[in-house]
Amino acid sequence: MWKKYHNVTTIQEALTLLASDPLHSRIIAGGTDLLLEIERGKRPTLDTLIDISRVHELREIRLDAGRFYLGAMVTHNQVVADSRLHQHAALLVQACWEVGAPQIRNRATLVGNLVTASPANDTITPLMALNATVILASLHGQRSVALADFYAGFRATVLQPGEMVVGIEFDVLPTSSKAVFIKLGLRRAQAISVVNVAAILDFDGEIIRASSITMGSVAPTIIHLPEVEQFLIGKTLTDETMRLAGRMARQIPQPISDIRSTAAYRSEMVGTLLYRALRQLQSSMTYDWQTDPVLLVGKSSPQSALIAPATHTADQPIQTTINGQPYLIATGQHKTLLDWIREDARLLGTKEGCAEGECGACTVYLDGVAVMACMVPAPRAHLAEITTIEGLQHGEELHPLQQRFIEHGAVQCGFCTPGFVMAGAKLLEEHPHPSHAQVMQSISGNLCRCTGYYKIIDALHSLGEYSEKELT
Repeated sequence: MWKKYHNVTTIQEALTLLASDPLHSRIIAGGTDLLLEIERGKRPTLDTLIDISRVHELREIRLDAGRFYLGAMVTHNQVVADSRLHQHAALLVQACWEVGAPQIRNRATLVGNLVTASPANDTITPLMALNATVILASLHGQRSVALADFYAGFRATVLQPGEMVVGIEFDVLPTSSKAVFIKLGLRRAQAISVVNVAAILDFDGEIIRASSITMGSVAPTIIHLPEVEQFLIGKTLTDETMRLAGRMARQIPQPISDIRSTAAYRSEMVGTLLYRALRQLQSSMTYDWQTDPVLLVGKSSPQSALIAPATHTADQPIQTTINGQPYLIATGQHKTLLDWIREDARLLGTKEGCAEGECGACTVYLDGVAVMACMVPAPRAHLAEITTIEGLQHGEELHPLQQRFIEHGAVQCGFCTPGFVMAGAKLLEEHPHPSHAQVMQSISGNLCRCTGYYKIIDALHSLGEYSEKELT
């Protein structure tokens, strides 16, 4: 793991630290990709993490003169919650909604996705279709790079030592445009793309006058389909046009083959997904979007105080608040928050199921927001507020949802129960009378290996009779 961990408060602090040892340091934002790479030994020379999650200026979403700016700490759930992006860049919202589960979307950032540079990352595809620009910064100044020029190959970017991405820019879509993002995964939630497509068409009446078609998870990088884009110009979206475009897309040379799909299957699905995207644009079908989506951020998210930067090494304790109680712990600075809570804070209610952000058993609240503790570095807890399953009850009185789990027999073997209860309690804080769709969204990041979610779902629905005051 890492040897030094820096919590910074400004971009300048981050750049100064990065420049001091660029070959052994790495910026960490959400960390949902980076922590897995570290755990799997893919970063053997990494000594230092520079955490920018408390740099508040990097959380901004700005719309100025028809152009969006998204800072490097803008999370997927921030995009999902932003009405301006719904109106002017809905395909990006659609892609963000497809990423992981609510707890992951509360930590994972768009810029982190771009820097990870996986061709299966969902948000790169719509941003490429939007002709986005990335803003890079170092101690020598800033430079802008078109996203199409940002990638140098498979999981490789043009970032130079000492540089970090501070934001993304792209124009709003004109009112004459229609756009859509579609993803094919192997399951309904928490799925990595087998293929994804973003399509933007600009119309003059019914005639297509411009098109932007991008595909993800079919090549070493996200790609445009220039032949298809050119073919569509001057056409109307007839069934014949859409089918011909799909056939052209299938001619992509040598699509990648990996654990999720063979190249032959991808070749077939590239055409199928493009046809579906064009058909959706033709019919102006609305995206299957849940109004008032579940974010698991609650009613308000307290900002953790960090007045000055803090460095954590083996001899620098972590000062935090857990379940309303102050903690000063001198050990575990190199661990994940999950391991630190269990091994150093000695709170054993939070469980480890997968340690890869897949099962949700380790769900806790970090500064009021539901996250997966296995995907958070322990030093991020410094001067933060943490709530674990032990903190939901008041003295001897259980949280209403805990009581309902008992009454409905929703506990089963009990291993997944803490994560389900934490996700469910945050859902009920946001939506005291949730719809069935909202209940299902709230637990999309939680796996029950005993199967049989029915009693869990029943327990969540049964709380509709409680008042909002009783649920908080």
